[in-house]
Amino acid sequence: MDKKYRGEDRPVLNVELREKYNTWLENATEDKDLILELKNMDEASIEDSFYRDLAFGTGGLRGVIGAGTNRMNVYSVGKASQGLANYINAHYTAPSIAISYDSRIKSDLFSKVAAGVFAANDIHVYIYPQLMPTPLLSYAVRYLGCSAGVMVTASHNPSKYNGYKVYGADGCQITTEAAKEILGFIEKVDVFADVKRSKFEIGENIEWIGEDVYTSFVEQIKKQTPVAGEIFDKSVAIVYSPLNGTGLMPVTRVLEECGYKNITIVKEQEQPDGNFPTCPYPNPEIREAMELGIKYAKENDAELLLATDPDCDRCGIAVKDGDEYKLLTGNETGLLLLDWICERRIANDTMPKNPVLVKTIVTSDMGEQIADHYGVKTVNVLTGFKFIGEQIGLLEKNNREDDYIFGFEESYGYLSGSYVRDKDAVDAAFLICEMFAWYKSKGISLVEKLDQLYKEYGYRLNTLHSYTFEGSAGFEKMKGIMQKFRCQVVFGRKIEKILDYKGGLDGLPKSDVLKFILDGGSVVVRPSGTEPKLKVYISISAASMEKAGEIEQGISKQIEEYMK
Repeated sequence: MDKKYRGEDRPVLNVELREKYNTWLENATEDKDLILELKNMDEASIEDSFYRDLAFGTGGLRGVIGAGTNRMNVYSVGKASQGLANYINAHYTAPSIAISYDSRIKSDLFSKVAAGVFAANDIHVYIYPQLMPTPLLSYAVRYLGCSAGVMVTASHNPSKYNGYKVYGADGCQITTEAAKEILGFIEKVDVFADVKRSKFEIGENIEWIGEDVYTSFVEQIKKQTPVAGEIFDKSVAIVYSPLNGTGLMPVTRVLEECGYKNITIVKEQEQPDGNFPTCPYPNPEIREAMELGIKYAKENDAELLLATDPDCDRCGIAVKDGDEYKLLTGNETGLLLLDWICERRIANDTMPKNPVLVKTIVTSDMGEQIADHYGVKTVNVLTGFKFIGEQIGLLEKNNREDDYIFGFEESYGYLSGSYVRDKDAVDAAFLICEMFAWYKSKGISLVEKLDQLYKEYGYRLNTLHSYTFEGSAGFEKMKGIMQKFRCQVVFGRKIEKILDYKGGLDGLPKSDVLKFILDGGSVVVRPSGTEPKLKVYISISAASMEKAGEIEQGISKQIEEYMK
């Protein structure tokens, strides 16, 4: 659920904002789209476009495409790239960087602008010759031994957004300490005077990433199945949608090479298109994004629907359940995969001696119950797959990367191996097909298996509520609401414990996150790191779906009052 709330009235445009606007009007002449937009701005547009610099953090940059310091454009990309280049040159000799981009509006332009800045700063650039998923960027950084990586994407956001994710030499998105240092370099860069630029040309300083990297990635994915050597029918009818993003080529290649030939592609969502004409919010978490795929599934009598988001790091599914199709949540799919991987690895004697599951603190606690059942250690981390990737890196430093068997987060992100350091929807799509077909060969549907897990571990209802607060006033409103939650909160149920991660907790980095442990559940509240939203995660454990729903509804009504 996503609701919009307005902040207070906008402040009158001040002198500082007017000066910023005039500077851009005079100097932002490189992109004709920006020139036109700047000339047609009213005061409200100027205030929203210039009231702050686009925030740079562990998620890199993300924002609305357009003119201004609070927008994604060739200048914000150039400034970020110059700051990152200065950071890289301060830490590495003979540095190099890998770049990839997705199907979003201006993604190819932004990737070439970034490549030109890095090349001008004597950083060797490897860039894919065509759009590629986020996990393939993480893989390229590691495969090519790069100092860093950049992925131009806004993941699952609407078409008006784009973004710029930064990866370290380990192939993992930068975490808190590195982000802080890079931001320090960025803040010293004057967007018009200090950015070194060179023309994008394949040659001495910029080269294409070769086909060998892509093929090696595919081969790593194929090794992830826990049922290698087992014989079962793979003729299951599958509908797949890349949601006009990057997933078409790698997902279909892996599936077909592994024996899944009965695949129907959603034609309207097959080819890359940053306008996302049939799915304005291209997120497999959202039912509307899956509707066309469900229509295809019904028309083709398919048993399984897969959809990946534009940068192909999230995977959503629907499974046939009688005459209808049931959408599984990220938690449900993750729990099914975890249980299946553990069970088959034990059965096939491929479980490591000290296996590890990594999940985020907002992901279903039932994951830890399942892990305990199979003797798997659970490591809980802050929200964001970068923290899961960080844990894989720590295992690798201790020569224990093979102990990592699975990581997942409720927002449809999964990873079963240590070959990359970010969630991977290519891997997830393959594993889901393997799991689905394997269970089908035993006469078990995923819905039936999920019901078995709930009967064994107790029914869990997990919901996400998002509240949007746009503009500078909305930003201040969110800060006030978080403070309100810290001072006084009532959920209608006994609060057994409050975990405040703002000061650092349980060895985790500092983060503006609150977790309330309730009698029979929990509530987590946090501002999004990439959108102007407050996110609330409610988890309820009860004897039945109906009872859990009643409890969840009561808590969500209480939360509504705090958002007003």
